[in-house]
Amino acid sequence: MTTPAPTSLAQANMMAVALARLLRDGERVFHGVASPLPMVACLLAQRLHAPRLVYLNITGSANPTPAELPASTVDARLLAGTHSLVTLADLFDMSARGAIDTVFLSGVQIDVEGRINMSAIGPYAQPKVRLPGGAGSAALMPTARRVILWRTKHDPRTLVERVGFVTAAGNVDRVVTPLCVFRRVEGRLQVEQLFPYTAADAVRAATGFPLDADDTTPVAPPPSEAELAALAAIDPDQIRLIEFM
Repeated sequence: MTTPAPTSLAQANMMAVALARLLRDGERVFHGVASPLPMVACLLAQRLHAPRLVYLNITGSANPTPAELPASTVDARLLAGTHSLVTLADLFDMSARGAIDTVFLSGVQIDVEGRINMSAIGPYAQPKVRLPGGAGSAALMPTARRVILWRTKHDPRTLVERVGFVTAAGNVDRVVTPLCVFRRVEGRLQVEQLFPYTAADAVRAATGFPLDADDTTPVAPPPSEAELAALAAIDPDQIRLIEFM
């Protein structure tokens, strides 16, 4: 792996820690493909404050204990030490029955209502860009008890007033970006916490919808020594940086 810029590492650390802090002890938490940051966040939460968290991933494992973290979240190494095996159909069924507490999802575009676009940029019949599609997001977003969205890019083309195509919508609770944490309140995203290395005016300028963030907006505590030490132990190869490259 190439040596990342310090700002990228600071953002990756802050995002992994912020995602982990949102997880609760005893929850069942699921993430799918292309999810290095949620993978690290689940293991970090288990280590620090949520030892009874049940970590489920797209490989079908439950509470795996991989010797090392793979770059891909569909890697067979994430089956190591699993307590059981579940199929994708099992996971959809669990979510429909209210048995999954938190699901991590993302979107190429995320709008002010927390809806995601993973389908097309521009007219759907003749798009400027054809996107990969939503996979299971349309089934999981309305059925999981809560959804945490994350995206490693924060700019006006990514965080938009209204997505051009609604791939999925549902029970979004938080959105975590490299600059801040949004919380969905009365159907709209509001800045809950700024990150320590940014400022309210920078977040407003980077967002494609109006925000009321200002100098009174709370600032998230930076990663503690304990959190950084746990990150280094869980992810010594800094797999969490892949999404920033």
